[in-house]
Amino acid sequence: MKKLFIYLKKYKKESILAPFFKLLEAFFDLLTPIVVANIINQGITNHDSTYIFYQFLILIVLAIIGMLCSFTAQYFAAKAAVGFTTSLRQALYDHIQVLSYKELDTLGTDTLITRMTSDCNQIQNGLNLALRLLLRSPFIVFGAMIAAFMINAKLSLIFLITIILLSFVVFGIMLISIPLFKKVQKKLDRVLSLTRENLTGVRVIRAFRKEEAEVKEFNQQNQAYTKMNEFVGRISALMNPLTYVIINIATVILIQQGAIQVNLGTIAQGDVVALYNYMAQIVVELIKMASLIITIDKSIACAERVQSILDVEPSQQFPSKTKQTVSQQAISFSNVAFRYNENSENAIEDISFSIQKGQTLGIIGATGAGKSTLVNLISRFYDAQVGKIQLFGVDIQDYTKQALNQIMGVVPQKAVLFQGTIKENMLLGKQDATENDIWQALSIAQAKEVVENKEGQLNAIVEQNGKNLSGGQKQRLTIARALVKKPQILILDDSASALDFATDAKLRNAISTLPMTTVIVSQRTSSIRHADKILVLDDGKLIGQGNHEQLMQNCHVYQEIYYSQFPEEKPANFRMEVNA
Repeated sequence: MKKLFIYLKKYKKESILAPFFKLLEAFFDLLTPIVVANIINQGITNHDSTYIFYQFLILIVLAIIGMLCSFTAQYFAAKAAVGFTTSLRQALYDHIQVLSYKELDTLGTDTLITRMTSDCNQIQNGLNLALRLLLRSPFIVFGAMIAAFMINAKLSLIFLITIILLSFVVFGIMLISIPLFKKVQKKLDRVLSLTRENLTGVRVIRAFRKEEAEVKEFNQQNQAYTKMNEFVGRISALMNPLTYVIINIATVILIQQGAIQVNLGTIAQGDVVALYNYMAQIVVELIKMASLIITIDKSIACAERVQSILDVEPSQQFPSKTKQTVSQQAISFSNVAFRYNENSENAIEDISFSIQKGQTLGIIGATGAGKSTLVNLISRFYDAQVGKIQLFGVDIQDYTKQALNQIMGVVPQKAVLFQGTIKENMLLGKQDATENDIWQALSIAQAKEVVENKEGQLNAIVEQNGKNLSGGQKQRLTIARALVKKPQILILDDSASALDFATDAKLRNAISTLPMTTVIVSQRTSSIRHADKILVLDDGKLIGQGNHEQLMQNCHVYQEIYYSQFPEEKPANFRMEVNA
């Protein structure tokens, strides 16, 4: 929590002025019972209407000044809280952007969204209230106690005992509830996760008629979240009745003892009224304090969750300067092995190959063979635990992030487009690209006709996740987006699976004319058969490499894949291997 206060540096003035003006307001509030006591003791007792009138004017002035102080404090508190949260949310977002895939996989999307939204909002509310009330309420409580001692030391012992008892109640509930609020936010993460899955996978859910099952699961998680919230709420709700009971008992004792002191003549009636008013002020402030403590509890729990994300160090480090390229080998793997976490098995192991500049590399294999893992290592989305990866003769870890992004164009398996225009999506690859560059990339990606048929063409609107486009259209646009930046290495991770064979062939022919190294991951042998080198993966191992003709001679797994797609070419004596 303390580490987050660095984001308040810009708002030091506001963070000081907000509680300062609240303390001024509290000071004027503490003067009010004294003025009322004077009215009773001197004005009413002596039947001095002039004195009463002037004291009444003082009360009005105190109220006006207090109101102005309150408005000023609210302004500065709101400015500091909103500014702090804006800086914190930006820092959190920036930090998430530098995390590698490894950290993002571990943390999960849903909890990151919760911490960016719900948690940050809770922190903002807590800070706003804390700046206004965290000092004011104790100031009123202790100020009222001191004023009471100045009026009558004996009766003021009631105030002292009351404050001690209330402190035990407030801080006891606070210690119990803070850990529970963390659990509540975790439950909220799960509810958000289910909501996100249901919204993104609504077509699949309806296709399999699983609406009732999903509603049932959501209800279970929502009920668990509700019950946890209610449990924490019951504990927090104890604060008000407990404080009321203690205060009311103290008030009864105060009035009883005050009446006795008045009868004995040791205290004036106005002083008893003043003491009662101070007790009433303590009641009001402790009710505020109780609500404040609950909000601060939530804020502290949320702040610790946000801080836990900021404390995550990215596993990947990038140098400040890239070494000079020294080789014609575009990509080189030497005995590379990788696993997604320490306790899992290797996703790929003992992978060694190289590809020259301008050549095309094809990667094929069964589902789960490690194809996407391999290309993710080429683009350095992950770092290999074993072995060495080089790009143009330079270790991949010696590239700056900017240099790596410049030479690499990646089209992932899932075509992702963002809400906006087609042009805005294309410019993600290169911000200063001209319209001519964009049209050239669209033409190569076989997407020119798609855009020309849209109203507004490059300014045509793309809905969120490209919902107004077909699967093939989205794939072609994502390929064009990667081509706009004119990368030296283009990676197509099964990114033409939704295209028909004719369009796929045109796309490959167009890309083959470009001066770049191309990596194509595909399930279709027709998509990679003309590659200069083909890697055949099986269960994370490289079991064959070479061109199409070589693999058809010496790699049985490649032959199986090929003949399963072109059965008419299968020799009569060829037998498929069946795994036991």
